[in-house]
Amino acid sequence: MLTLTGEKLYLRALEPEDLDFIYDIENDESIWEISATQTPYSRFLIKQYLENAHQDIYEAKQLRLVMVSNKKESIGLIDLFEFDPKNKRVGVGLLIAKNEFRHKGYGKEALEMVCKYAFKHLQVHQLFANIGEENEASIHLFESIGFQKIGVKKDWNYVNGAYKNELLYQKLS
Repeated sequence: MLTLTGEKLYLRALEPEDLDFIYDIENDESIWEISATQTPYSRFLIKQYLENAHQDIYEAKQLRLVMVSNKKESIGLIDLFEFDPKNKRVGVGLLIAKNEFRHKGYGKEALEMVCKYAFKHLQVHQLFANIGEENEASIHLFESIGFQKIGVKKDWNYVNGAYKNELLYQKLS
């Protein structure tokens, strides 16, 4: 089986046609807390980002993939970030854009695929994830495929006038 193809979905590189999809995600204030976004993004900036999305992960230190259902619907994004080839580690984060696609196994399958990809093709020793302490769905998801909580960053994020803890998860090869 191909590394980035599963039973329910496949992961693909960003395309210029993803402009509206990315624009809607990046400007959805309800998820700014998990993406550390503080201001809206313009279509112009997102178009520029998409034009440069072809950069190799070794150059950009990140890789963003679109999660696409077998029905050809773009349902979310999964990112590899802070790629550190010297220390053989990379961060991972994902977002399923619409509620109708959540809790249906898409996130788990995408996360499993991207972990296999990172271990096999990037030859990393570890993946890590930063998860808000209140994000029970993500905690459950990451723990379900073998990520372990290795730390708590106290008062890490300042959100709506209050400090929130962030959990650090890790999965070793």
